[in-house]
Amino acid sequence: MSFITEDFLLETDEAKRLFHDHAAHLPIIDYHSHLSPKELATDHNFENISEAWLRYDHYKWRAMRTMGIQEQYITGDAPDVEKFQKWAEIAPYTIRNPLYHWTQLELKRYFEIDSLLSKNNADTIYKTTTEQLQSSSHSALGLLAMMNVDVVCTTDDPTDNLEHHRKLRAMGTKVQMHPTFRPDKVYAIDNPEEYRNYLEKLGNSSGKSINTYADLLDALEDRISFFHDNGCRIADHGLEFLSFFESSPHDVEALFSTILEGRIPSPDEVRYFQYHTLSHLCHMYHQKGWVQQFHLGALRNTNKQMYHKLGPDAGFDSIGDFPQAQGLAKFLGSLDGSNQLAKTILYNLNPAWNEVFATMAGNFNSEGVKGKIQFGSGWWYNDQLNGMERQLNTLSNMGLLSCFVGMLTDSRSLLSFPRHEYFRRLLCNMLGTEIKKGLLPYDLDHIGSIVKDICYFNAKNYFDL
Repeated sequence: MSFITEDFLLETDEAKRLFHDHAAHLPIIDYHSHLSPKELATDHNFENISEAWLRYDHYKWRAMRTMGIQEQYITGDAPDVEKFQKWAEIAPYTIRNPLYHWTQLELKRYFEIDSLLSKNNADTIYKTTTEQLQSSSHSALGLLAMMNVDVVCTTDDPTDNLEHHRKLRAMGTKVQMHPTFRPDKVYAIDNPEEYRNYLEKLGNSSGKSINTYADLLDALEDRISFFHDNGCRIADHGLEFLSFFESSPHDVEALFSTILEGRIPSPDEVRYFQYHTLSHLCHMYHQKGWVQQFHLGALRNTNKQMYHKLGPDAGFDSIGDFPQAQGLAKFLGSLDGSNQLAKTILYNLNPAWNEVFATMAGNFNSEGVKGKIQFGSGWWYNDQLNGMERQLNTLSNMGLLSCFVGMLTDSRSLLSFPRHEYFRRLLCNMLGTEIKKGLLPYDLDHIGSIVKDICYFNAKNYFDL
């Protein structure tokens, strides 16, 4: 039998009451994910558990590689049933990795399976879950309904036509799906050939020829307006760190022209172009009243052999050790100095920088906006028990936990929403334990209201979705 009981992770009576009375039944606002808009708009039924669970999950891929599983059973052409069998074979050996808890929690919540996944029951579970996934209750929208999801925000390139977002909105479904503007390719000039191809695509989507840097900004303004008209209220950026330049060491128009001619820019030119373009984008976000997110600190595509074979986002990224503080402070400060700093969420991948990010968030708050600058939730390698506890403790010590906008999935899988429950249980256990120790008052109504805010209402008010 599963160890995922009614009181999983809840170690005190106070924690149990906080969770069951205040957190458990709240809807979910998942304000950052990598879900497929098409799967939602078509209310897709997955063919089997492998398609729903393993197809894009580089967390599982990394674990399987660590156990020595052949790549054909991970990203290769092996049959789906065999891929699942391989995952089931190694699942018992993921103990203390968040995958162990997530695996059992997801099987229980979506499929009412209490058995611990292993090679011994892999065939039975594959058959049972595949049968359920064919039903309307387990379609894409059905899976979201099971988890009481109100809002999902996808991650979308500026060139996207957002047809699936418009289709779902026209369907009048309970769940709302909003796009998120993710312009990373807009300032990725290190490969001029790829960049020119991207500019052509961006020009086609905006209906503008992009021959100058001014043309690029016009096209971006057009796309931001298009995204806004189609429900977008959030921008997101994946960066190693935020750069800042006190002066202008390069003529950005001239630099842009040489990139179009095929010249490979220097690292300093790449950083300056990124900084300059991002500054313009942030001004546009502020004008629209958007929230801007910065995911900082990932060292991506470290295994070049596998990158050339599989491409990005295949499980070969790690935590980076980039300097963060000065560039972050000056970048945010310059926007704040011109009164053009939008609501901002800062996500830190390297926990060594947690205190920097938490204290940075407190530097740029504004009158009338609750928690304007957020130290974002434990992200990627930090969305496990220790990582989330570190983030919550640092936020509590350096800022105000009560203003936190809470958890997200950051996932490509529709089966990942029990991560919100996982976070809520952890949050309630932390607070309940401190109540029991006498570090917090025995006022379950007041602390329960803060739990509700963190789990749902703060995000609802912050994002204006």
